[in-house]
Amino acid sequence: MYDLNDAQPQMAPVGELIPDGTFAKVRMTVRPGGVNGSTPTDAGLLKASQSSDAKMLDCEFTVVEGPFVRRKFWQNFTVAGGKLDEKGQSKGWNISKSAFRAMVDSALGLDPRDESAGAKQKRVIQGLKQLDGIVFAARLMIEPAASAQYKDANKLANVVLPGEPQYAAIMRGESVAPEPVNAKPRKAAETPTHQAPAWGAQSAPAPGTVPWAGQAAPKPTDSAPPAKPAATGPAWLNG
Repeated sequence: MYDLNDAQPQMAPVGELIPDGTFAKVRMTVRPGGVNGSTPTDAGLLKASQSSDAKMLDCEFTVVEGPFVRRKFWQNFTVAGGKLDEKGQSKGWNISKSAFRAMVDSALGLDPRDESAGAKQKRVIQGLKQLDGIVFAARLMIEPAASAQYKDANKLANVVLPGEPQYAAIMRGESVAPEPVNAKPRKAAETPTHQAPAWGAQSAPAPGTVPWAGQAAPKPTDSAPPAKPAATGPAWLNG
C-alpha cells in the first residue's frame, strides 16, 4: 500500500520557463569550477571562460518560496578578465560587483543608500565563496537564445532592494504581480544610486563572522539537502 497524500505537487514540465518579470525569493549556490580566485577562500572556486581570459562565478539559483518553489536557473558572473574599460578594469567585474553588493543589501535588509561605517563593514567579504547560500529578493527575466541551437533561459534581471515596493512581500514568501522585463534588465537609474564600497580598503571580518552568518535559515524546500558551507564561510543555511 502506498499513501500518496503527502506527495509534493508535480514539477513543471522540463524546459518550461518561469514567466518573464516574476518576483521571487531565491537562494544562490556557487558551483566550483576548479580555477583559483584572488583570495585563499576562493581556491578552485571560479570557472574559466572557453572564449576569453575571463574568470567567472558559476551560480545556481533556487526559488525557495512561492508558486515556483524549487525551480532553478543558472547564471555566470564575470569576476576577472574579459573586456576592459577606459581605466583598464574588467567591465564584467564592475557589473558583477554591483550585483553582489545588491544581493548582500537585499539579504540583510540594508538601505542601499546607507554609507555608514557599520553598513560598509557588512558589505566586506573575505571571498566570493562567502556568497554561497545567500538568500535575497529577485526579479527574473527570460533571456532569448543567442542562436537556434540554444533555448531561451531564465536569468536574474535585478536584485530587489529594501525600499522597493515588492521587497517586503517577496521576503515573506508572498506572491507578487510580475513586471515583465522583455529580456532587458531594469536600468541602473531605477535603482537608488550609491558609491561602490572600497572592498579592498577595509579590514575583512574574521573567518565565519560575516554579518549574515546569523541570518535565520530559509525553510527547506529542495528535495536534495543544501551543500554545507565551507568552514570559513557564513552559515547561511544553518542559522
